[in-house]
Amino acid sequence: MKLTLITCAVFSTLALTGCNDNKTASTVESENKQNITSESKADNKAEKKSQKDISSLYSQATQALFKQRALEATMFGLSADDVGNEFKSQLADFSPKNEAKLREELASLSKKISTYKLTETTHTDIDNQQVMAGITQYFAGHKDFSIGYIDVWMGLSPFIVNQINGPLIDIPRIMQNDQPITSEQEALDYINRLGKFDQLIASIEEKLAFDTAQNWLPPKSTVTGALRYLKGFINTEPKSHVFVSNFTDKLETISDLTEQQKQQLTVQVIEKVTNVVYPAYQSITNATEQLLTKARNEAGVWAQPNGEAYYQEAIRQLGDSALTADEIHQLGLDEVTRISKEMDAILVSEGYKGGTVGARMIGLTDEERFLYDDSQAGRAQLLNDLNGYIDEITEKMAPVFQTKPSYQVEVRSFPVEIQDGAPGGQYSPPSVDGSKPGIYWINLRDMKANPTFSLKTLTYHEANPGHHWQASLNMDQTSLPFLRRIAPYNAYAEGWALYSEKVASELGLYENDPFGDLGRLQAELFRAVRLVVDTGMHHKRWTREQAISYMSDKTGSAESDVIAEIERYITWPGQALGYKLGMLKILSLREHAKAELGEQFDLSAFHDVVLLGGAVPMAVLERNVNNWVQSQLPR
Repeated sequence: MKLTLITCAVFSTLALTGCNDNKTASTVESENKQNITSESKADNKAEKKSQKDISSLYSQATQALFKQRALEATMFGLSADDVGNEFKSQLADFSPKNEAKLREELASLSKKISTYKLTETTHTDIDNQQVMAGITQYFAGHKDFSIGYIDVWMGLSPFIVNQINGPLIDIPRIMQNDQPITSEQEALDYINRLGKFDQLIASIEEKLAFDTAQNWLPPKSTVTGALRYLKGFINTEPKSHVFVSNFTDKLETISDLTEQQKQQLTVQVIEKVTNVVYPAYQSITNATEQLLTKARNEAGVWAQPNGEAYYQEAIRQLGDSALTADEIHQLGLDEVTRISKEMDAILVSEGYKGGTVGARMIGLTDEERFLYDDSQAGRAQLLNDLNGYIDEITEKMAPVFQTKPSYQVEVRSFPVEIQDGAPGGQYSPPSVDGSKPGIYWINLRDMKANPTFSLKTLTYHEANPGHHWQASLNMDQTSLPFLRRIAPYNAYAEGWALYSEKVASELGLYENDPFGDLGRLQAELFRAVRLVVDTGMHHKRWTREQAISYMSDKTGSAESDVIAEIERYITWPGQALGYKLGMLKILSLREHAKAELGEQFDLSAFHDVVLLGGAVPMAVLERNVNNWVQSQLPR
């Protein structure tokens, strides 16, 4: 378009001057064409330089983060070139000084990216700049809060020692599930990492002391849960520890190592676990016991220094919302009322008429027909059924999903040592090269918490078309900057997963299955209740017990699940808001597109628009959907 406008201007000039100089019209036209070509080449060169320069900033952001988060680099299957140095035998340094350095570097990169002047921008260029500026700021945390640590999934996580995430839990888990041991060198990398646990945990203790000195004290339930995990992690003989058994299992698959070499390597692992890992975990356990004497009785983040401001920032970041806490609370109450009425209608139609919806749902979980056997065989059957649900939905959803991800998904139960603090289900992404699949984790600590009528919905949320489908398609977008391919925007990702549950219903997956549909509605009710209890504790100053009572009464979920959930929201202020807020936004965008396009609306094309741009802030998603709608309208 630029070239066409210049050419028109040239010809207009020629017509006006009448070529009154000594040059012929053909000579002038020839010279102008040369000028146009030179200008076009210069423009192209400038544009390419602009793209190269800003791409360099994107790469710097990736390296800044993963140089400090070596285990997450392992989880995603990155190379030394991706990270900018060798990291496979490295751990991390969470000391206050090092954390501050990481945050400052990312904040500086965010500013450089956001102020960079692009030339000849496409929609993708604009999205890349806006989203990358946002992601780097997300990982930089908030300038007013030096507490907590930077988590590659949720940005600023407020308590470095807790019951559900953090380096004390995540690093061992990544080493077990994601660190490959297919050669002698990789075995040595694993051993070297174990040998650095004393340094790792010393840095965590230093950060914990730094936060405590600022009167940033976690609630008692968070510390109690952390202690339960820490003590359980080192309650076996070192030679029987999961670090050892995991290592020896992987070692057995290396055919070019002799038995003597394997034995020698195993001896080294046991030595590191005995003399480095166990003493380090005992040290942080002692520090956490001391912390328990200072821990807060209050459940909400409002009780922390400047805690109300922290929560409003969490609403903005994790809820991706400009709503106030009071508005979100009321939205939750309204949604609880609406969904409860739908559940009541199904319960009544099935003969369950007495008591509240919650009480009737609790009664269902006592019925033997809805329960798996609390045994190894029962757990194996449950996992088998989940795989069947994945196969069924993947086939059914084909007509409304144009693009299929290249990565596979696998179902696993949570390791026993972390299941008490873990949620009912969770997803972790595949490695970049596909050598490790996406993993749908299911919590089997309490088989009564997994009634048959709830598991289809959980599977659609965690696997397909939920988290796995979305995260894998995001990972497949190789033209995007890497941090965009793993973008952790909470409202988008969790909103999409909850939206996926509704799509499954629309595809007929609950046809002739009223109890399955009841499970779907219970899951949606669970997310509506989250709006109420999260704002209740962190803004309205509810107690932990108030929140547990409300969730239990309204949802009828197993007590073990409710307690774990409420303690999760206590530890992660604002994270629970993303599900319902994100789902409602995606549904509103879909309804807007349908209203604008009428019979031209194509659900599969809409899903591509939402998914193939990767996880983004809701403002960017709205812009992308509106651009697509405009492109589909007749001209």
